Amino acid sequence: MSKCHISVDVNGQLYERLVEPRLLLSDFLRHELSLPGTHAGCEHGVCGVCTVLIDGKASRSCLCFAVQVDGLSVETVESLGTVEELHPIQQAFWEKHGLQCGFCTPGMIMSAAELLRDNLNPGREEILEAIGGNLCRCTGYQNIVASIERAAEIMRSHPGQGEKAA
Repeated sequence: MSKCHISVDVNGQLYERLVEPRLLLSDFLRHELSLPGTHAGCEHGVCGVCTVLIDGKASRSCLCFAVQVDGLSVETVESLGTVEELHPIQQAFWEKHGLQCGFCTPGMIMSAAELLRDNLNPGREEILEAIGGNLCRCTGYQNIVASIERAAEIMRSHPGQGEKAA
C-alpha cells in the first residue's frame, strides 16, 4: 500500500509525515508523534477516551484516519499545561478529584476544553451534554462535573489563563 504525505499542525507544531492511508489518527498521535495522552479505548468511537480537538472541535481520533487531518489543526491533552504549570481544567480536575484511574481523563478534559473555549459559564446540563460521549467506569461523574464547573470559575476569574487550548 502506498503511503500518503500529510502536513498537520499538532499542538502548535507542524508535522509532515508519510503515513499509511488506513493509519488511525489515534495511532498516529501515539506512535508516530509520541503523544501518549490520547488514549485508545474501544476503537469504535463509543468511550471518548481518544477525544482530541480537530480545528477546535472535539472529535474521536479512533474514528478518523491521519490522512483526514492533512492541513488541519489537532490539539491533544499535551497542548494544555505542564506538570509545573497546570492548565485551569487540569488544576480543577486535581482540586475536585475529577478522576480515579485517569484513563478517561484526557478525553474528558478535551471535551471540557471545547466547551469552555466558547462558554465560561456553562450550566450543569451544558456540561453533561459536552461530556455525554465520554464514558467513565470509575466515577459517578459528579466530581467530573464539579471539576468542569471549577475550571470555568478559575478561567472566569483569571482571563487569559489557559488560553492556548481553551
